Amino acid sequence: MKKVNFLLFLIVPYLMLSCKQINSVNEFPVLSQFKPFWVDKVGAKSFSVNSNIYFVNSYGAVNDGKMLCTEAIQKTIEACAKNGGGTVTFKPGVYLTGSIFIKEGVKFLVPKDVEIKGSENIKDYKEIDTRVAGIEMLWPAALINVLGQKNVVIEGDGLIDGQGKVFWDYYWDLRKNDYEPRGLRWIVDYDAKRPRTILVSNSKNVFVKDLNIQRAGFWTIQVLYSEYITVDGLTIKNNIGGHGPSTDGIDIDSSQWILVQNCDIDCNDDNFCLKAGRDWDGQRVNKPTEYVVIKDCIARKGAGLFTLGSETAGSIRHVYVSNIKGLGTKNGLNIKSATNRGGTVEDIYMENIKMDSVRTFMQVGMNWNPAYSYSKLPEEFIFDSIPEHWKKMLQKVEPASKGIPTFRNISLNNIHVKGAETAINVNGMEGSLISNVTLNNVHIEAEKAGQISYSSNWILKDVKIKSKDGSKVSLENTSGINFSDAVYLQNN
Repeated sequence: MKKVNFLLFLIVPYLMLSCKQINSVNEFPVLSQFKPFWVDKVGAKSFSVNSNIYFVNSYGAVNDGKMLCTEAIQKTIEACAKNGGGTVTFKPGVYLTGSIFIKEGVKFLVPKDVEIKGSENIKDYKEIDTRVAGIEMLWPAALINVLGQKNVVIEGDGLIDGQGKVFWDYYWDLRKNDYEPRGLRWIVDYDAKRPRTILVSNSKNVFVKDLNIQRAGFWTIQVLYSEYITVDGLTIKNNIGGHGPSTDGIDIDSSQWILVQNCDIDCNDDNFCLKAGRDWDGQRVNKPTEYVVIKDCIARKGAGLFTLGSETAGSIRHVYVSNIKGLGTKNGLNIKSATNRGGTVEDIYMENIKMDSVRTFMQVGMNWNPAYSYSKLPEEFIFDSIPEHWKKMLQKVEPASKGIPTFRNISLNNIHVKGAETAINVNGMEGSLISNVTLNNVHIEAEKAGQISYSSNWILKDVKIKSKDGSKVSLENTSGINFSDAVYLQNN
């Protein structure tokens, strides 16, 4: 059976028909070589919302940007939900708020001429049981939350400002002046509690659309333990007034049947990212991210146009990414994990990508950021006295072999990259080869070609690499990979 599946993986992509449409984002024809059968089944399904309209101003909200309106906004949401749903909205102005929680049947509308500002006081974000960066723990709720709900819409042409700089500064101070000097780099991200902007958790059939979001305190959008969610038409600008650490754009976390489209993201970490839990705790939860479509988007500054990991414990599979333009994004395809994560990343289809000014197009590794990825308790601490989330981070994956991740069945089609530092940097492990990779119509201009190690069974078709230093892709500990099939162009 494994042999049959492998043959199908090699043959099917070349039998599929090309689409004859024009790519408005990338400005070149969309050539669909790999589009899976399930792609059209993802995303939220349309539903009707009650015609009743509820203004937060009628429940005590003040639009001066100074008075904290959390309670008034929440009262409005509760009243709307109690009466069968409808639209909760705002009169023009600026509204300051902490965490609010959207309920079933509610359309939360942020219209033009309305600005929602997140409180700069972490106490205004109620702590909840959630998962952050792959670990389940108590953590501040997001600014806007959908928890255990269905049939919800969050939309509008107004602005949501997380006012995150105060949280960025707190993180950097804690990390550089306290935690790192004490050997605690591995836990500072979890102790420096910072609010996400929008969290959709344990929910179904939710639309998040047409929003303008800036300055997230931490991740901007997290879709967690949810299914049939659509994120559509967002503009995210997190690099205003600084470069906030870990201000990811959109994170899909142990969720299924997700559609992300028409988004424009400028951030300081991963632009579009898939996650599935980390280390022992992620394996305990063991929930995959699967059946995800990301299409027709722009990725500006950020760590990864498309990132898988580093939290891979529950596995990530059945993913289709198409028609993305990258401008100044550090990495194109970025697959990262560590030797205590485990999980499998597989059945990944990425096509119709155009990038300019990139560090590395294809960045793949299994030993990412060791200082952060591997936990060790300094001698000054007593284990029984440390917080529970520290204990989760210190819990070993046993046997150790369960911590070794697997990356396989990855297809890249119609890729055009210029201005890269490195074309390809792929590193598997002796006990976990990166296998069954297809490169079709891949053209990259870079300072250097790069290298591949501990990998097997790659198919190359119409691969062209132009390196300024005249280098070719070097191979080490590989089998079934012949980069002599690639065309190396001279740099003029």
